Amino acid sequence: MKPLLPLRSLIAIALSCGFSVAPIRGGSAVAVEDPAQQSLHELKDQFRRPAHVPFPKANPPTPAKVALGKALFFDPRLSRSESISCATCHNPSLGWSDGLPRAVGFGMVSLPRRTPSIRNLAWGAAFQWDGRADSLEAQARMPIAAPDEMNMPMDAVVERLKGVPGYAALFREAFGDDEPITARNVTAALATFQRTLVSGEAPFDRWISGEESAIEPDAKRGFAVFTGKAGCAACHSGWRFTDDSFHDIGLKAGEDLGRGKFAPPGVIAMQNAFKTPSLRDLQIRGPYMHDGQIDSLDAVLDHYAKGGEKRPSLSFEMKSFELSERERRDLVAFLRTLQAEPVSVTLPQLP
Repeated sequence: MKPLLPLRSLIAIALSCGFSVAPIRGGSAVAVEDPAQQSLHELKDQFRRPAHVPFPKANPPTPAKVALGKALFFDPRLSRSESISCATCHNPSLGWSDGLPRAVGFGMVSLPRRTPSIRNLAWGAAFQWDGRADSLEAQARMPIAAPDEMNMPMDAVVERLKGVPGYAALFREAFGDDEPITARNVTAALATFQRTLVSGEAPFDRWISGEESAIEPDAKRGFAVFTGKAGCAACHSGWRFTDDSFHDIGLKAGEDLGRGKFAPPGVIAMQNAFKTPSLRDLQIRGPYMHDGQIDSLDAVLDHYAKGGEKRPSLSFEMKSFELSERERRDLVAFLRTLQAEPVSVTLPQLP
């Protein structure tokens, strides 16, 4: 039997692990978790990655359905011009976005909003910057049929796919129907594929799981700023760093009312409100916001520090604050820990 460690060594180990030591009767000691350390553990739990990807019962995943959805996602024949695919704007090499201030649609028309990344949408509750889609299946239809995006009505999509040799077998394998190429099955397959697009493990995740050396001390301080003084976690919460809600953060307002376009007239808080984007895999470069109006991360921090433009719809979470230069650097260092290693994506062989 190995000898027991001396009491002094046990106390030293307990202290190094973030425990305080309280005396008990008989001169011995027990390790008691420090309240501040316990609070940090509870806070970190709020950002822990889930173990499984959720899929709706009405559209369960199968390998055949995922493969079909991937083929459709990369197929430009879903657009009227046969030159725009879903992957044109949601490019895996650009973080499943396009790197542009604003998206470019049918006929090279500049659209009013930026292309969001489509990672981690399996956990989403509302989709599009204004939340007008209540499921990924509903969202998949919108850009295809929109005249200023892919400009292809769904009945035309179905007829075109029926004329492509090879698609009938893929649809039949995925859905098993006698006439499997339908608008509903197109969007079901696209949504299923998109649910598989999940951010990889980032250094932050390893730290959350207990690997203290996974991130540097400056990033740990930045996490404290993020969840504390700067108040970022009020909206950028949970493991995806989004509350899936809509806020007016006081940006320069234009004609685009965001969620306000669909809210009852009396709901002032939804005017100029847009969906909180995830900070996962955040590229530390601009442009930022729903319309790309802020071109640098420093300018983003300046905007939040000032609290945004004051108006009746301004979100109550928007409160001005001051950060020192060190705190700003620490906050950026923390955001960098949310970046996972890039994963290579194999392009599908289209029918």
